Amino acid sequence: MRAVVLPLLLLAVVATAISAAYTKHQSRKLFIELQELQEQRDAMNVEWGQLQLEQSTYTTHGRVEGAARERLGMQVPSPQQVTILRP
Repeated sequence: MRAVVLPLLLLAVVATAISAAYTKHQSRKLFIELQELQEQRDAMNVEWGQLQLEQSTYTTHGRVEGAARERLGMQVPSPQQVTILRP
């Protein structure tokens, strides 16, 4: 009986040790991947902030009015040209 139990226990210990080492390796790989993804996320958040700032710069009233004047030849109407409609 002892001759059968001892090899089985030894096999179980070796299998457990290999499993623990494999699990630790996988954990480290996944942690490294997580760190890389977090760095990408942070870089994308910085880029998003820059794009929002750029968009707010392009949509300021003065910039839109300047583009309308230069590109489209538009101008602000005189008070005589304005008609107010009431319901």
